[in-house]
Amino acid sequence: MSQLECRLLEALCGRRRLLAMKPPCSLYCSLWFLLLLGAGSLLLLVRLQDLSVTLQQQTPGTNYLVAPRWPIPKDFDTDRPAAGSLDGGEDSAPRVEDGPSKPSVRPLIPDVERSPESSSPSAADDRADGPKPPVTKRQRKLLLKSNFVTSGAAEGAEERQQRLALAQDGRRRLLREVCAKYQPGIAEQLISRRQVSRVYVEDRSRLLYCEVPKAGCSNWKRVLMVLGGSASSTRDIPHDAAHYGNHLRRLESYDRRGIAERLRSYTKVLFVREPFERLVSAFRDKFESPNSYYHPVFGRPIISKYRVNATRTALRTGAGVTFREFVQYLLDVRRPVGMDIHWEPVSQLCNPCLLQYNFIGKFEDLQEEANFLLRNIGAPGNLTFPDFKDRNPLAERTSSKITQSYFAQLNSTERQKAFDFYYMDYLTFDYPKPFKDLY
Repeated sequence: MSQLECRLLEALCGRRRLLAMKPPCSLYCSLWFLLLLGAGSLLLLVRLQDLSVTLQQQTPGTNYLVAPRWPIPKDFDTDRPAAGSLDGGEDSAPRVEDGPSKPSVRPLIPDVERSPESSSPSAADDRADGPKPPVTKRQRKLLLKSNFVTSGAAEGAEERQQRLALAQDGRRRLLREVCAKYQPGIAEQLISRRQVSRVYVEDRSRLLYCEVPKAGCSNWKRVLMVLGGSASSTRDIPHDAAHYGNHLRRLESYDRRGIAERLRSYTKVLFVREPFERLVSAFRDKFESPNSYYHPVFGRPIISKYRVNATRTALRTGAGVTFREFVQYLLDVRRPVGMDIHWEPVSQLCNPCLLQYNFIGKFEDLQEEANFLLRNIGAPGNLTFPDFKDRNPLAERTSSKITQSYFAQLNSTERQKAFDFYYMDYLTFDYPKPFKDLY
């Protein structure tokens, strides 16, 4: 064999070895299929984990893996009967030893399963009289109809209790989240007397109520007076007596130990209102109606600073402040007169992140939520939250429609600044933006 033939043979053999080492196309396809299958399985596993976390957060009574920044307060447990106490059994905070005992809680829902005859005093006598005549078809229909109506009413009450309890769970959860994000570590701070100066105490019901003006506070003071025994009915308490002669103690009047014990063991209550609506309500009450305090104390400096060519009468009396002038005063960092509780943000007035309220009610459903609270703290059965307006009774209540008409007097920049002023209230208490152009 010649040298040339040997080289050709070696080259041919080397090419065959390379072809033998090259994997077939089917092997590449198999590898790609396995890789895609593995990636899809991984994505599916991550998605299932996300869904399980979401279901845990949406399911009442589920234990969370991550604990909140401050201790979970005693709450309206949605897993127990609607008529249950506010205390959480063994896990609830201990009560003050020298404080009055909490009254027993009355059942909210009547027991419809118990037969009327079984609870009647004369039931045994009726049975002793001998067999009863057979029930007619008409009587059976009437009995079934009455039982159906009673059962339907009971189911509606149970659903309402469950809905209100779930709403409280959501509001407390949102409060924890907002406070953890914007005021981390505030729960470890010492509480000053000034920070509890708006909190009223009702020892017999072990209740703490933070006063929020223009959010039903007048009627809440009436309720506290009845609970405390200083009045027999909320209807018998005039407006001035509710505010200036109520004999209610504030939390700041106790010593440090008394403040700490009550904050730890009492039910802490807060009722809020849509911030812009609360602001308009305060303006209408204090500046559009005759007022011997707010006109001279607030009206005169507001007119003096923000009104061009003010008349002598307006400067002397302080009457006739416009809503735009009032908002200019509110947003001025160098306002000519200080802040007032009637339009101070609730996040500053009641310090919700610091005091960790157990019950957060809303003015928009004031009666329903207030009565739900009263039943759960064991208030007398004949005590319900009043729904009367004794101050300027002829004036229409401030509604969202009225609020929109007042804020329509402002330009977009003024509305945005007012929204920024109350931003923490909107965020903390889950109120939507009142205007679409706000950000």
